[in-house]
Amino acid sequence: MDFTVHLNQYDTIFLNMQEFLSRSKSIDDMLVLLKKAVLWELKREYSDIQYFDDTDLARTIQDIYQNVQSTFVIIIDEWDCIFREYKQDKETQERYLDFLRDLLKDKEYIELVYMTGILPIKKYGTHSALNMFDEFSMINAGPLAPYVGFTESEVAQLCQRFDMDMEEVKSWYDGYTFEEEPAVYSPRSVVSCMRFGKIGTYWNQTETFEALRIYIDMNFEGLKDDVLSMMAGERVALNVGSFTNDMTTFQTEDDVLTLLVHLGYDSACQSVFIPNHEIRQEYVNAVSVSDWGEISKALKNSADTSNAIRKRRPQQVAEGINQAHFEMSHIQYNDENALSYTISLALYAARNYYTIYREFPSGKGFADMVFLPRKRFPEKPALSVELKWDKSAIFCLIDADIILYADHAYKNEGSLDCICIDGHSLPYRISEMARFDPADGDNGSDWILGGREVQ
Repeated sequence: MDFTVHLNQYDTIFLNMQEFLSRSKSIDDMLVLLKKAVLWELKREYSDIQYFDDTDLARTIQDIYQNVQSTFVIIIDEWDCIFREYKQDKETQERYLDFLRDLLKDKEYIELVYMTGILPIKKYGTHSALNMFDEFSMINAGPLAPYVGFTESEVAQLCQRFDMDMEEVKSWYDGYTFEEEPAVYSPRSVVSCMRFGKIGTYWNQTETFEALRIYIDMNFEGLKDDVLSMMAGERVALNVGSFTNDMTTFQTEDDVLTLLVHLGYDSACQSVFIPNHEIRQEYVNAVSVSDWGEISKALKNSADTSNAIRKRRPQQVAEGINQAHFEMSHIQYNDENALSYTISLALYAARNYYTIYREFPSGKGFADMVFLPRKRFPEKPALSVELKWDKSAIFCLIDADIILYADHAYKNEGSLDCICIDGHSLPYRISEMARFDPADGDNGSDWILGGREVQ
């Protein structure tokens, strides 16, 4: 459709609902103020029309249409502010929806209504009060996906213009994924990053982690496990069908996760996941101050645990990993995948400096977890973790010769050390420190640990 055909052809009514709400003490006050403001402008613009009832907004617009045969475009911003401010007040929410339905639904004076907000239209019973809209959301953005945020090509141009590292910007602000647009970046964070020339957390300038904490602390079976899995970099299956499009009616963990998608804390494309490092940090902040026992402590101490590996302090590493034990979770420690969640949480702070890979190609086989330093931190050693259930898990600090991982290569002077951790029982135990014997001649696939060979 050629928009120039419709350009400047319609009178437009713009309503910022948050502005009206902030100046009112109740829904009644808000609607009175809104009607009064719009009626004043309409009667000033169309002063020569005789109105049936100039206190009735819908009837007044209808009178204008019948006299001048001009339809209206209505733009409503922050349409869902009532549902965010009056979360528990169902009567207020219904009265607000009734007002919108009376004003907008099946009216011949309407050419187009465009509403923006965080939440989809609230469902009541089996039907929606406003079922005449096409909805585009964070669950399904449809043709509007490229306009949810910045696209990959747009961010690449901005990075070139403002001399920013595209790889770093991507890891911090990318991750919102739609079928129509696979890579969408958080718009405000990208703008702030370019303006200030600094990679950092800008999300908390518009929303505090306390808002996230309220939802992830809810007592739904499996919710905590799914949050921890997502924090470890995993994707979680999601059913969005039962979500009722408000911020209080939750029946299952899926409803909570669906709301987090709409709020921007998660991304969903067939499954739900934490989209980028900036949002992941909000989860860390929320869990760290929540009553999640040893998990909260492990996240707070993850920087010390990561540093302890680099400093070759096995006892401190063991204590840090022991804190990450999911003693409050239903996850069972019976496979390497579950162990990787523990490592991911214990070394969470390492994500500030490393890109973490699972099942990473290394020579003849795969390394279970590999931490490769980002471009900004070339002084950091690479870290390889080999997880062995009922055997020994090995942390390998790669500092020697040339270590090849697929298309990545690291060349440093020094030695290749490892820390061996017993992965069979919890709490974890440090077995011993060991040094790789280069005479073994197989590029490090075997390790000499205290005189015994571990495959």
